Amino acid sequence: MANSPQARKRVRQSDAARTRNSAQRSMVRTYIKRVIAAIESKDPAAAKAALAAAVPVIDRMADKGVMHKNKAARHKSRLNAAVKAIS
Repeated sequence: MANSPQARKRVRQSDAARTRNSAQRSMVRTYIKRVIAAIESKDPAAAKAALAAAVPVIDRMADKGVMHKNKAARHKSRLNAAVKAIS
């Protein structure tokens, strides 16, 4: 366990960041699952709406460093291609 005050504070900060990041990662996955569910139901309007809701969330998580920017771009590209395929 951390002994110095600085190390204790660092443990507190990293715990807070970990819980915050995991919640935000979970939120992104939920938005992605909504798009995939709309694609699998073959509903172009719902898929476009879900994608429009998911893209800003994915971008925001990439900006915050929760997700790597290339991973965010890959998700957006694949989801967009899948939505276009059913349209």
